[in-house]
Amino acid sequence: MTDRSALLPVFARTDLSFERGEGSWLVADTGERYLDFGAGIAVNALGHAHPHLVEALQQQAAKLWHTSNLYRIPEGERLASRLCANSFADVVFFANSGAEANEAALKMARKFQSASGRPERWRVIAFNGAFHGRTLATIAAGGSPKHLEGFGPAVEGFDHVDVGNEAQLKAAIGPETAAIIIEPIQGESGVKPVAPSFLRFLREICDANDLLLIFDEVQSGMGRTGHLFAHQGTGVEPDIMTLAKGIGGGFPLGACLATDRAAAGMTAGAHGSTFGGNPLAMAVGNAVMDVLLEDGFLADVAQKGLVLKQKLAELADRHRGVVAEIRGEGLMLGVRCHVPPAELVGALLRQHVLTVPAGDNVVRLLPPLTITAEDIDSAIGALDAALTEVETALAQGRSAAE
Repeated sequence: MTDRSALLPVFARTDLSFERGEGSWLVADTGERYLDFGAGIAVNALGHAHPHLVEALQQQAAKLWHTSNLYRIPEGERLASRLCANSFADVVFFANSGAEANEAALKMARKFQSASGRPERWRVIAFNGAFHGRTLATIAAGGSPKHLEGFGPAVEGFDHVDVGNEAQLKAAIGPETAAIIIEPIQGESGVKPVAPSFLRFLREICDANDLLLIFDEVQSGMGRTGHLFAHQGTGVEPDIMTLAKGIGGGFPLGACLATDRAAAGMTAGAHGSTFGGNPLAMAVGNAVMDVLLEDGFLADVAQKGLVLKQKLAELADRHRGVVAEIRGEGLMLGVRCHVPPAELVGALLRQHVLTVPAGDNVVRLLPPLTITAEDIDSAIGALDAALTEVETALAQGRSAAE
């Protein structure tokens, strides 16, 4: 026997495992309770073991799991109709993850140009600091050297510019440009909201050059910001949008939404998925929509986000030696630190609060949208204690150095 795990060691896992969850809380196999302010990286949008989602999954599991997309899946047609009725979109393609949704979006953009008589247009403008997934194409779209290292030449077709740099963006557009892809809030690089004025500029330049505008809302969508989709708070609409994470409430599900015009080239056989849109995923996706579309639910998320951000700002004032900035929207917030984020993540873990590090020295706070006022207060108390711990360690380090 050996203690060596048979799992591929591509994750730096914390030595902690959970056996059950309820609402915003997880219970470890030791019996200890942890307040979940990471929500599985924004996936468990409605918390753990939400009764409506559990019931939907159990009922569907007892009836039918899989038929493939060779046949109609009525619950998928229903979920697609609901997504379209509450967005800019006319059609939806269901996948299993955000990376797959983004692959569909990138293929759709290229196909649109080809079907429009412009096959030479196949390149996509993306942004520095972006994250669009872990496939060969989506790591190329993200452009991070860390994610590209060791995988050979990057997939061709992506040109990167800085967010907010209009002159750089204009210069990047050429005769081969097909589309622009952007996250309305960059999550992985540190919870960086994109200015609405820049999104409006992108919309205008796409319209002027017959390019497609793709919004990657894998992390920012599905109520996370207090709007069903983050871009709805900016007044700017894309041609294509990708979703995942919260759309399945913990069940693997991704989606690519588009206007009829953008999707015109995606005819039978142009794309596909064996598992995408299966009956289990569609049952849970519809259950998630039931909750998100309840009267007042999104307004309540927005209000909780304001309260949390205000309390975080008060903490930042008291811990200026550690906290540089609070940023984000709704319940997608980031604490930018003067120290590596792992230090604060570790201190919070010792306070039994789970969070997620991100680039730019940021600790992401992504609690379930169903978080209670009491749980917010518990998190703030734990964060206060964790920040004090980090401050003390910093002070001791300085003293030792002196």
